[in-house]
Amino acid sequence: MLDQISPTQTGKLSMISLGCAKNEVDSEEMLGILQAKGFTVNSVHSPSDVARSTDVVVINTCAFIESAREESVNTIIEAVERKKRGEIGRVIVTGCLAQRYPDELANELPEVDAFLGTGQIGSIGDVVDRSIIRTSQIQEINVKPHHQWVTNPNRVRLGYPWSAYLKISEGCDHACTFCSIPSFRGKHISKPIETIVEEAELLASQGVKEINLIAQDSTQYGYDLYGKMRLPELLQALSKVDKLHWIRLFYCYPSRVDRGIIEAIADTPKVCHYIDMPLQHADDAMLRRMRRPMTGKAYLDLIHKFREIVPDVAIRTTFIVGFPGETKEEFANLESFVDEAQFDRLGVFTYSVEEGTPSAEMKPRITSRVKNARRDSLLERQQAISKARNQMWIGREMEVLIESRHPNSPTTAVGRSFRDGPEVDGQVYIQDCMALPGTFVNALIIDASSYDLVAVSLDADRLPQTNHSIFKTF
Repeated sequence: MLDQISPTQTGKLSMISLGCAKNEVDSEEMLGILQAKGFTVNSVHSPSDVARSTDVVVINTCAFIESAREESVNTIIEAVERKKRGEIGRVIVTGCLAQRYPDELANELPEVDAFLGTGQIGSIGDVVDRSIIRTSQIQEINVKPHHQWVTNPNRVRLGYPWSAYLKISEGCDHACTFCSIPSFRGKHISKPIETIVEEAELLASQGVKEINLIAQDSTQYGYDLYGKMRLPELLQALSKVDKLHWIRLFYCYPSRVDRGIIEAIADTPKVCHYIDMPLQHADDAMLRRMRRPMTGKAYLDLIHKFREIVPDVAIRTTFIVGFPGETKEEFANLESFVDEAQFDRLGVFTYSVEEGTPSAEMKPRITSRVKNARRDSLLERQQAISKARNQMWIGREMEVLIESRHPNSPTTAVGRSFRDGPEVDGQVYIQDCMALPGTFVNALIIDASSYDLVAVSLDADRLPQTNHSIFKTF
């Protein structure tokens, strides 16, 4: 078995971060706290990647939908098995799953040394210390989660050094019938503008050129602190941060996207003409059952207004199919809406039953076969739309952030444009381009598929003569 280490000694610690970008920020902050305590920290994807003799493994879990919960539980079990074999030391579980099912997890997994709930990540150092010197299981779970912002600004970054997520608020005040997030993330709490700007300045000083603003509801930003929504003012303040190049906006609640936000995206320097605005459905009856405050027509009016003020805006959304009671006609209305709205980017979730939510009691349930078929149908429909939207950029110039090289073509750089959020959207392939990752290149678009663009660099002395059939050869 591994020898115990005392709280004053250094040790090796691995973090496994599961779930969304908001969890990633939490993991980076916890690693920063633990590194400041003297631990040698690293991030791995699964328990099998944890090096032998690692003293502490922290698993930051997700409980958003059933598949995420299964992944979290399986990850914990795998880590516990390695602990039983004496290959690793303490196992600590944090995040949404720990907050949502503390008693169930404690009973089923007594080998876990500690559980830490959401909103309490600033306590991770103390929890790790106590877990090392105690043999009994620790539970640090507030019955009603209330987020407390971490005072230590240093984050151990998990992603590319030039792009970072920046959390501007936590929790949600909405009551969508399908969503359990408020129950384990708590009410909406904004981070002060000056704190966000300081964090952005620190990230920029460390080489970050793109910040991606995230929250459960970005559009409610500031209401609890200032008595009014202040997202436009936040964008303007962040645009003054030196060395930042792009500011991107995620998780906007559509009923709160007003003209002020649209004009801020249009006119504020460095703010990408991009918005992530989950709509969830477009049939009016479905929206009422989901307890969403707008109608399909109001959505279309908002989209048209956006494109009138910001003609080149990239609009990303997500929908849920297979919600209880969704009829063929209601799904057909969603399909027609997608045709008319012409989104640039679109994601689709199949409905997941979340215990404790109103929709968990709704009938009739839609079968998995029908849900999957509707998801596939909507995504196939969107592919043609996305391709047409991408083809509109052929012959036009755009700025691209280089992130890697194509594995099958070392002279082809791979990056993202302002239209592409990290991890969720498409890419731009720039032929005969040797620009380094983390740099920006001006490019001419020469080809397009449903997801990606092909370009040539305009920063060279002359345009190379290349074969445009990149999608066939790659």
